[in-house]
Amino acid sequence: MTHIRVKLSVLILTLLLSSTGIFAANPVSPSATPTPAPSGADDLRSEVEQLKALVQQQQKRIDALEAERSGAASSTSPAENVVPNSQATPGSTSQAPSPTLTANQRYQNAGSSDERIRNLEREIQGLGPISFSGDVRLREEPIVGGPPDQSLDRTRARFRVRFNVFADLGDQFRTGFTLASGDINDPTSTNQTLTSFYARKTVALDQAFIEYHPKQIKELSFVAGKFRYPWFNTELTWDKDLNPEGAAETVAFKTETPVLKRFAVVAFQLPFAEVAATSVDSKRINQQITYGGQLQTTWQFVPHVQLSAYSGFYWYQNANSIALALARASSKNPQTPLTGSLPLGTGNTVQNSIYTTIATNVVTIAGKTYPTGVTSVYNAQYASAFALFDNIARFDIDTGHARLPISLIGDYVQNTEACDNAYEITPPPANTATVTYSQSHNFLCRAKDRRGYWAEVRLGSLQKKGDFQFGYTHLYIEREAVLSNFNYSDILQGSNVTEHRFDSFYQFAPSVQLGFTALVGRPLASTQPWLTRLQLDTIYIF
Repeated sequence: MTHIRVKLSVLILTLLLSSTGIFAANPVSPSATPTPAPSGADDLRSEVEQLKALVQQQQKRIDALEAERSGAASSTSPAENVVPNSQATPGSTSQAPSPTLTANQRYQNAGSSDERIRNLEREIQGLGPISFSGDVRLREEPIVGGPPDQSLDRTRARFRVRFNVFADLGDQFRTGFTLASGDINDPTSTNQTLTSFYARKTVALDQAFIEYHPKQIKELSFVAGKFRYPWFNTELTWDKDLNPEGAAETVAFKTETPVLKRFAVVAFQLPFAEVAATSVDSKRINQQITYGGQLQTTWQFVPHVQLSAYSGFYWYQNANSIALALARASSKNPQTPLTGSLPLGTGNTVQNSIYTTIATNVVTIAGKTYPTGVTSVYNAQYASAFALFDNIARFDIDTGHARLPISLIGDYVQNTEACDNAYEITPPPANTATVTYSQSHNFLCRAKDRRGYWAEVRLGSLQKKGDFQFGYTHLYIEREAVLSNFNYSDILQGSNVTEHRFDSFYQFAPSVQLGFTALVGRPLASTQPWLTRLQLDTIYIF
């Protein structure tokens, strides 16, 4: 459409020039004496020349962008032809980066899991450099099985809404934001349940970022704000709906060797809380932050098979503020004062070993104390520190059928600091005449429970009407392997769990998908019946 508008502009400009007589249709005879131009003709000629040059520059830029887009599409498999920064649907993990990524795609080389909606979202509306996209998902979700008391049995209807606005700010900058539904205290889900007596549902800021791609160093890119994952991951470690906050830097190289096709390094700094010190000498506000990085390589050892390997490290510096926010959100006493850290609600129950200190108000009469019934969470600490070493291998197989590619993904994670905090738990304060303290822990921490595994196979792609995609995933996560409230929120629990996922999706129309997912899981070393969660989805993309 832009191309047509430019062509029309050139035609109109040509007619204008002809009508003004500035560029005469008949050539001037060499022997003729030139007639002096009117006093304003030179100025008009200059303005027209500037307009003509501007139109030519715009046409060259459009041709370059079209060539770049065509090149990216031809060098990328259908399952990897993504729109950057759009969010994901439930199901498979994100697609491996193509060796010929554009500047913007180099940063968005992985993101959260599943690229199905990214494959379909189109920038169908735009105003200059600004584009819009989004999706609406309707879900029916029956849950059966699990504990013998049927405490988890339910059937609920849910929906998700997301709206994206992105803008190119010249050749080096890009910005955007996303609005999404969901509980603002739950970073791992954008779902809203149809309940609460028809009350209005929450929509909040889900992304707000600026990207910088210096033209002098094309291999380098930066992003800051609240953004999609700049590293490749599965939901073994990070939920697809969680968008981290902070800054990230990526250096990516396309190589010309026969075997190594791509090499990249990603670093990131992600603050998640601020906590004030409480000592007499220091009440400084300290930032709690996740530091990490990932080494990425793509290999072509044999024709039709591409291997992508990712080695990452995530270090949560002082994660105890997360434990405190979880403990406060889990408190059942309605009088509990929720001061300090925001109560953190997540889809998964707390599974990591946590020590919680409770303060109970008392009155003292004749030397004897009586509880008032008012309690609060005074402190909460993880028995583990979290420094996760994460290794992922992905095989993309070209079967010779464009609609039937095969992807195999394996992910192994190990917490290198499992139970390292167990000997640094702060004891409860001494009781006073008005407050008594008690400390308890939910699970015993065992350092050997530090590993997690993810195995996934996927057949098919979702590009055209009538396409199918099928997948199977098995998860096995020991108790201290991951920070269990930031990973996959739809499984039975974030850790100490084994889970099977079966899913299938059908491209009903160019902008409509139908999906079915079955999640079957139970705690490790348990005889508890399997809990089955079914998800029937209809997804509309605009």
